[in-house]
Amino acid sequence: MGKFVIRKTKTGTKFDLKAGNGEVIATSEVYASEAACRGGVASVSKNAPVANVEDQTVEGYQVQKHPKFEIYTDKAGEFRFRLKATNGQIIAVSEGYKSMAGCLNGVESVKKNAADAEVVEEE
Repeated sequence: MGKFVIRKTKTGTKFDLKAGNGEVIATSEVYASEAACRGGVASVSKNAPVANVEDQTVEGYQVQKHPKFEIYTDKAGEFRFRLKATNGQIIAVSEGYKSMAGCLNGVESVKKNAADAEVVEEE
């Protein structure tokens, strides 16, 4: 089972969503407060399981409505995804993946783990 790990940074609070094996599968922005960060966790839990996938790596891709996972390639040519909430705000992002299949597995892992992941605080 996955878990959201909330931790303080020099500039605020952020979370990582970790899969059952402990791998980080999605990361948040840095929030100004812990309360805002917990709101982000709740948003990912609610939106990820029902989000569509928009593959922006293909020409003429079909635009999906929010919430959605946007898959794109970064400057290094790696595949990444960002999860956008119903209001269009980015609520979680991934690491870079060498293959599209790896990226899609990451999306599926977020969808599966986010809904019932426990929330823990890291010191």
